[in-house]
Amino acid sequence: MLDWNKLLSPKRLGLENEKMRQQDVRSQFQRDYDRIIFSSPFRRLQNKTQVFPLPGSIFVHNRLTHSLEVASVGRSLGNMIANGLSERNIDVQPHLLDSIGTIVSSACLAHDLGNPPFGHSGENAISRYFKEIDKNEISSLLTPDQYLDFTNFEGNANTFRLLTHHFSGRRKGGFALTYATIGTLLKYPCTSSDYLANKTPYHKYGVFQSELPILQKVAKELGLETYEGNRCVYGRHPLVFLMEAADDISYQIVDLEDAHRLGIIPTQQAKDLMMAFFDPQIDRDALADLEKSLKEVDDENEQIVILRSRTINKLITDCVNVFWENYDDIMQSKFHASLADALHGTPKRALQTLASLATEKIYNAREVIEIQVAGHRILSELLQEFVTATLRKDSTLYTSQLLRLLPSQLKSSENDGYARIFSVVDFISGMTDVYSLEMYRKIKGISFSVIR
Repeated sequence: MLDWNKLLSPKRLGLENEKMRQQDVRSQFQRDYDRIIFSSPFRRLQNKTQVFPLPGSIFVHNRLTHSLEVASVGRSLGNMIANGLSERNIDVQPHLLDSIGTIVSSACLAHDLGNPPFGHSGENAISRYFKEIDKNEISSLLTPDQYLDFTNFEGNANTFRLLTHHFSGRRKGGFALTYATIGTLLKYPCTSSDYLANKTPYHKYGVFQSELPILQKVAKELGLETYEGNRCVYGRHPLVFLMEAADDISYQIVDLEDAHRLGIIPTQQAKDLMMAFFDPQIDRDALADLEKSLKEVDDENEQIVILRSRTINKLITDCVNVFWENYDDIMQSKFHASLADALHGTPKRALQTLASLATEKIYNAREVIEIQVAGHRILSELLQEFVTATLRKDSTLYTSQLLRLLPSQLKSSENDGYARIFSVVDFISGMTDVYSLEMYRKIKGISFSVIR
């Protein structure tokens, strides 16, 4: 059985021997939140695609607004679980219990930091380059496990790397977050090789080979249990389920709201899809109150906003109920589904309907496909140029100038091919959509600035 007092460890990765500030007005976990929100990778999320292309006359969500909304939902989920732990007299130190909402919110805030430009298609573009396009034959430079990190590039693992890796010139521990926040971020505590060998219960992986020792260190500190005795695969931190639920709730409902604003989904259909989350028998009072609120406004977009808000609140409560229904299995590392997938009855059917429609009409909308295709071309070209430059033994003027474009903390002086290739992947995956397009144009000679 997992121990909440270990799971909520305020120790910081890389700063384990540092004396904690006793008089700080912020808790250790509030410091995590502030550290993330003031970071450069977090600011860059404002120019990274969520689903729809960022330019345009109609505002839609980007990765930054999505992350802030997920953090808001995650805080509510965390506070509700903290209240439940208190009501059930479960042994948790009071100051740690009060911090659960902040821990979940911090993890939510950081959950997309490792996503490359152009949404999830950016992950596919990086994987495709190494599988199908790479002209440097890097497989001969890497171990089979290392090669899988590139041919199956995963944004979740990249987030873990960004937050925990000791980059050149930076402090140990990366962001030096608390172990509790790092554990809450670990949606898939396993490596690519174990995942692809079907040795995990997860449908993705969350740790590159380079950060495997950090995963093992974090798991030991938090008391996470191994999965079927595999020292590279661990059960989840209980708060991961809340972070994951906050993300699932937010993107499912907000993507629908964006699609409505863009005219992809008509108003009545959007209303019907959200109303479907409420059971006429069980949620009779909530539906009556909702109908009253909708009649008070005439603007269709405002009506969708009201529906979106009430639907998210409903799903928060539903996911909390699922957490408690499966509490014993969660605390024994026997529960591996997401809370959203474990919903039942009306909410489950409504989510399935929404997911099916989203795949058909939202994620395959022309505007989305156009940016995905462009992203594949841009990232492939950038990878080819920079990977070739970093692997060349006989440096030329062009390749040496190209490598000067890499930030100093990402440059690798090692002869290790894995580390050198990762320096390029770190650079490109950290780009915004706009910056990657500008860099592509410049190195292709399509656009440049003349210094007078």
